[in-house]
Amino acid sequence: MQISLDSPPSAPQPANAYYSQVARVELDGGGVMLYLSGQVADGDTLAEQSRGVFETIDALLKAHGATLADVINIRTYLTDIGRLHEYGAVRREFLTGTAPTSMTSEVSRLFKPEALVEVEVVAAVSPR
Repeated sequence: MQISLDSPPSAPQPANAYYSQVARVELDGGGVMLYLSGQVADGDTLAEQSRGVFETIDALLKAHGATLADVINIRTYLTDIGRLHEYGAVRREFLTGTAPTSMTSEVSRLFKPEALVEVEVVAAVSPR
């Protein structure tokens, strides 16, 4: 097993923080696990922020040879759980196949004061 940490230049870079956006775990059998840090995005509405988050996640996955179809787990943090349906509608635009395992939680705030949503994912990529 080999582990590498990365913030690929093809994706938006972390703002005002020191962390890696992707932990890539190369498994002995040839598969790869990708653990993405929580992502937030700019935008005036929850839908705009959600789209930005999934666009960033998509870019991070592509930088490591994966797609949104490889996502097996998703964790979502919303500042208002009553707006879950708004986020869910955007999520379904991006995750169109079999639904991954999921956790959604309401939080009082996120590290970026204007952020309404933060999403982190785990993806599993089979050997090709």
